Parts: sequence; structure tokens; C-alpha cells
Amino acid sequence: MERDGQLELYDLVAARLKDAHRAVRGSQVSDDTRRALTRRLLVITAAAKHDLPGAARRLERLMEDVDAGRPPSDPPGEPGDGTP
Repeated sequence: MERDGQLELYDLVAARLKDAHRAVRGSQVSDDTRRALTRRLLVITAAAKHDLPGAARRLERLMEDVDAGRPPSDPPGEPGDGTP
């Protein structure tokens, strides 16, 4: 039963990552902001391999930033972001 929930979460995160990549690519923001959003998205994508629930939460925060057209509010080096 737990495995089914994990698979559903995986499917949800995979679909949202695909949407997020598309949104970042098409966002009308400065090049610096787009680079920051892209880096953040790549870190979240990598983190999803090890911490799917955490990646889902961080992806939600990133999408809020993308929708608002601002740099990511989740600074690099935050616990769980995959950077040392």
C-alpha cells in the first residue's frame, strides 16, 4: 500500500517537474533570474531521486517564485537542497 502512495507521488512530482521546466524556460524574467531559477530547478530534480517528499515541497516553493517572476526564495545551501 505504501508503495502505491510513493508511485503516485513520483508521478505527481515528475509531471510538476516537466511543467516547471516549461514554465522557467518560458518565463519573462531577466537572464540572471532565469539562470537562478534553472539552477534551483536542477537541484530539486536531483534531490527528487533521494527525497521525493522534500523535493515536492521545494518544487512548490519554486513554482511560487516562477509565477511571481522573482528569483528563488530558497537559498542555496539550505538543508536538503543537495549542495554541500
